[in-house]
Amino acid sequence: MSGKPRVVITHWVDAEVIKLLEERCDVVANPTRETMPREVVLRRARDAQAVMTFMPDWVDEAFLAACPGLRVVAGALKGYDNFDVDALRRHGVWFTIVPDLLTVPTAELAIGLVLALARKVLPGDGLVRGGRFQGWRPVLYGDGLAGRTAGLIGMGALGRAVARRLAGFEMRLLYVDEKEVAPAEASSATRVELPELLTRSDYVLSLVPLSPRTFRQLDAAALAKMRPGSYLVNVGRGSVVDEGAVAAALASGRLAGYAADVFEMEDWARADRPKQIPATLLEDRGRTVFTPHLGSAVSEVRKQIALWAAKSILEALGGARPRGAVVGPDAAGMSPAH
Repeated sequence: MSGKPRVVITHWVDAEVIKLLEERCDVVANPTRETMPREVVLRRARDAQAVMTFMPDWVDEAFLAACPGLRVVAGALKGYDNFDVDALRRHGVWFTIVPDLLTVPTAELAIGLVLALARKVLPGDGLVRGGRFQGWRPVLYGDGLAGRTAGLIGMGALGRAVARRLAGFEMRLLYVDEKEVAPAEASSATRVELPELLTRSDYVLSLVPLSPRTFRQLDAAALAKMRPGSYLVNVGRGSVVDEGAVAAALASGRLAGYAADVFEMEDWARADRPKQIPATLLEDRGRTVFTPHLGSAVSEVRKQIALWAAKSILEALGGARPRGAVVGPDAAGMSPAH
C-alpha cells in the first residue's frame, strides 16, 4: 500500500480522469464498458476512502456498512434516487452530484426523440433498409411540431432547456411545476395544472426526477386524460411512467407514440422494480423509439462529468467542502454546491 487514499471508479472513464486522481490517490478503475457487479464493487471498496459512482450503482445502508472507511461517494450523475441520502448522512459520508453538465445533452436528446417519434424515422429507416423503398410513396405520414402544443412536466434546468429548443419549432408550450418560472426563463410557456396539460398537449414530455411524489405520475388514469393521438416522451426517470399503462394506451390508440431514454427496470431503489422492459412495448416498433439511457452520452460532456466528480473527491479527501455536495459530515443536508 502506498499510503495514499484508495478510490474505486465503478465504470469506465476517460484516461484524463484517472490521471487526475492518481496524482493523490491509489485508483482502482473499471477498464471495461460493462457495469462492475455490486459484489465486486463492495470487495474493491471495502478499504476505500472514496467511490465514484454512476447511474447503475446504488448506495444504501448495506453498501456503507460494507465500506466503513468511505469519506466520499461522488456521483457522476445528476439524479440520485438510487442513493440513500439518509444513510449517507448517518454514516457521515460526503455525497456529491454533478448539478448542471447533463442538462444540455439530455435536452438535445429529448428533441431528437420527439422528432423521431413524430416523423416516423425508425419505420422509415426500416423501410429503406428492408429493400422496399422504390422512390417516394404517400406512406408513413406523421405529425409536425409547428403550431402544436407541447406539455413539459417539470420546469427545472432540464425543462427550461427543452422549452428553449421547442420554442424554436414554433410550438405552444405548457408546463407543470411546483414553482412558477420567471417569464424570462420560461420561453413563453404557460404554467398549468397536470390535468389541463394532459388534455391540451399534443406532445407530453416527462422531465422530472423520481421521488415519492412523481412515482408513476403518468399511470393509466393520467394517460386516459391525454388527448387521443398524442405522444409521450420520457427522458426523466423510468418509474415516473407506468410502462404497462403506456403499452395499453398505445394498443387502444389513446397514444400515437411513446419514446423513452429511461426505463423502470433501471430504478434500483425500487424493491419491486421490473427486471425488463415490457415485451409489448419492445414489439411495437412502429410507434415507439427507445434509446439506452443516452441522455448525457456526448464524449466531451461525459469526460467533464467524470472530471467534476473526481475533483469533488479530491476536495473532500483534502478536507474541503466538495463541489456538488448534497449531504456531508458537516451538515444535516444542503443544496448542491456551485
